Amino acid sequence: MLTFIPTPIGNPQDITIRAMKLFEKAELFLCEDTRQTKRLLRLLEERFDMMYPDASFYSFNEHNGEERLEEFGSILGDKEVVYVSDAGMPIISDPGQILVAYAQENNIPYDVLPGASAVTTAYAASGFEEGKFLFYAFLPHKGKERSTALSEAMSNGYNTVLYEAPHRLEKLLNEIVILDEDRELFLAKEISKKYQRYYRGTAKSLNEEFKELNIRGEWVVIIKAQKSIEKSLSFTEVLSLDLPPKPKAKLLAQLSDKSVKEWYSELTQTT
Repeated sequence: MLTFIPTPIGNPQDITIRAMKLFEKAELFLCEDTRQTKRLLRLLEERFDMMYPDASFYSFNEHNGEERLEEFGSILGDKEVVYVSDAGMPIISDPGQILVAYAQENNIPYDVLPGASAVTTAYAASGFEEGKFLFYAFLPHKGKERSTALSEAMSNGYNTVLYEAPHRLEKLLNEIVILDEDRELFLAKEISKKYQRYYRGTAKSLNEEFKELNIRGEWVVIIKAQKSIEKSLSFTEVLSLDLPPKPKAKLLAQLSDKSVKEWYSELTQTT
């Protein structure tokens, strides 16, 4: 059986009893980082009396995922196989996606355990009232791709969750200030760890505040949706407007495959 197991994003006490039981009986571990996984297992052994598994450990990431599937694909359904990422929920913005796709394509049974997630934890802590949000993970690091992705995140109409590295957080705040200094943000630092902190305010106020703060650590940034003040008219609504034929034809042409000329002709024939 192939099982995807979430690991704590900070506090090791967030591990579940079910996860530890599966760790104990695992025969093969596929890990984003084997060193990180072994460190966690030793800690669980010392603090919570978990039995350290008699298992093999192999890295599994976006660079070697296909190679590992060729190596171990045939035994994924026969042995107790566990996949873990470095921290948090596997598969989400994670190379485990490759493994899930392989299991689906080859009818290999698999299970995903519920567990810690920085995305949902930060969103719950934000206090933003809307229940809908989009998750963008990490933005591109630089260039046009980054500016395009950020502009989209700022204007998609939904609260948007981002991950950001500490050395780029200042850059991100500066970029948001340029686009909309009054946009409300929520930032969560080091979720569930000793130095966990929450910050909420406008992009401008937080940008000023963070100039005096130590911004080391892992960050989740939530951009509050921009409230739309525009109303889009439907095709039917435009047809019913009391307008002269020419401006109405221009509007209808924008909403259909007919040209302005065709609409103008049709409107003048019916009046």
